[in-house]
Amino acid sequence: MSGKMNLPDDNDRRDITPQLTAAMVMSAFIILLIIVIVLIANRKPSHHQNPNIPDPVLAENESPVVKPEEPEVSDVKPGDLDFWDMYPADDVETDEEGDAEGNKEPEDGEGDGEDEDGLPPEATDGKHTLVVNRDGSEEWVLITPYLPKNDYDYTNLVSQSGRMAYYTDSRVTSYLGVTIDKYDDYVDFGLLRDDGIDYVMVRVGVRGYGTGTITLDEYYTDNISRATQAGLDVGLYFTSQAITVEEATEEAVALIAVAQENKITYPLAIDIGFILNDTSRIEDLTKAEKTEVIRTFADTIKDAGFNCVIHADKEFLLKEIDLSKFSDVDIWLDNNGDLPDYPYAFTMWEYASNGTVNGISGPADLSISFIDYTQK
Repeated sequence: MSGKMNLPDDNDRRDITPQLTAAMVMSAFIILLIIVIVLIANRKPSHHQNPNIPDPVLAENESPVVKPEEPEVSDVKPGDLDFWDMYPADDVETDEEGDAEGNKEPEDGEGDGEDEDGLPPEATDGKHTLVVNRDGSEEWVLITPYLPKNDYDYTNLVSQSGRMAYYTDSRVTSYLGVTIDKYDDYVDFGLLRDDGIDYVMVRVGVRGYGTGTITLDEYYTDNISRATQAGLDVGLYFTSQAITVEEATEEAVALIAVAQENKITYPLAIDIGFILNDTSRIEDLTKAEKTEVIRTFADTIKDAGFNCVIHADKEFLLKEIDLSKFSDVDIWLDNNGDLPDYPYAFTMWEYASNGTVNGISGPADLSISFIDYTQK
């Protein structure tokens, strides 16, 4: 506001009356008073005062009032945040068509379905197991929660000179065995026993994978007799290619007849699987048909009062038969070379096909049993 006024010139001063002079003085005083009041008012802190301007000096006992700073406004959008990738998708439940938030899965080409290590989600979800098929291809198979699981602690396994043993509370609780057939020629069972072998599984016969003809092992009688004399426990097995329940019954009956004539303390086994580099009879069977054939074999053995086991590899057990039909039948797992990653319970494990043992001149098929079948 300007304080400048238009005053009369010198020629007009003598005509101004005393009243006019007094009015002008009063007006000037009022204007000055207003200017002073406005200046004082402007020095009082405003309600919207900038927090960076210091407050007036406070009284001695007066506490300052701290006003919170107003939050900064960010222009970042949800789509600009990438920390969601730190959390695996398995930790949240998803709906049928999308993720936990209802988002749809990426279209083809939008994601490769692998984690940062290049592994598929099945490799780390704990719900699948890897199966290496006989053609070398790999496949992740879903593990059912309804079958008893493999609960062996492999830190309790000890291998010395090719001899595998399982310990419980610092005590060996497994039994070492070897598979015997005519290709082993003459076997010195006394040397086997002295080399730590506890039991032998003797092959009685085999069904041709092409013709279906049964051929009995030419040395099985002698092998059973001399193994028993050496004090070894004996079990029997039949290499099957049965494609009907009648053929399965025929194979089981052949084992039962031999078992009833000898002192057999270990199980009677069906040894079944595909033929490498060739086509076998059982390949034309459906999963249900293979299950029925093996179930018939097992029922025939069990009805005769003997323990029955199925000898097969992981691929065959998980993909070719319905394991839910064999809850009362033990598994003799064929898994050479590596620690078994078979997810379900098994009682015997063939771990080597080229082992070395005193009493057999060539390579030996070595197994361990995690239970004492003489007490079962």
